[in-house]
Amino acid sequence: MPAAPFTSLRAVLFDMDGLLLDSERVAYAIGRETSEHLGLPWRHEVAMAIVGLNSQDGYRVMREAFGADFPAEAHMAEFGRRYEAAIDAGRFDLKPGVHALFDLLDERGLRRAVATSTRRARAIAKLDGVGVWPRLQGLVGGDEVARGKPAPDIYLAAARLLEVPIADCLVLEDSNTGVRGGLASGARVIMVPDLLAPAEDVRARGVTVMDSLLGVVEALRRS
Repeated sequence: MPAAPFTSLRAVLFDMDGLLLDSERVAYAIGRETSEHLGLPWRHEVAMAIVGLNSQDGYRVMREAFGADFPAEAHMAEFGRRYEAAIDAGRFDLKPGVHALFDLLDERGLRRAVATSTRRARAIAKLDGVGVWPRLQGLVGGDEVARGKPAPDIYLAAARLLEVPIADCLVLEDSNTGVRGGLASGARVIMVPDLLAPAEDVRARGVTVMDSLLGVVEALRRS
């Protein structure tokens, strides 16, 4: 049986989008606007299916949904242009509780890293833009691992970066895809849902679910 979330904890591995940053709704809107601009199909359920995936896997899902001739490269280029403009405009806000949680990790001497499906350079720009990049001890981007979430690769890489055994790490995730990968890695996992509610298989695994990072702060203080 896996250890309780806060027992003998040595490090926390954070997802980024939808967990640290309130960015999934912005990405959703940009994805829809990109499709409309290019005259391409867009469906809500397809957008939800790619939450938590890296861009390569996300566009694979879109090709499966819209056909093999879906112009993924054109969509990716236009999406990227609009997304970078959103970063420059400061459209990504921190989720409530981020700094409070980091302050508590500082008090407890717990290390932390981000494990995000976003590519490294873009992730650093986003985290730096909201002032939390200096508060991290490491980051692994989606372009730095062979397999994206829900494979465990990115969490294992982040644990190695921090030189902490994965069993002593807590993964905080907002997506079912990320939760599945965290479980597969052998880490303890807490889900803080954003756009998606916990899936049946996630609930069946007994994953702790909290409403916000402020709930994580309260639970950690009580532990």
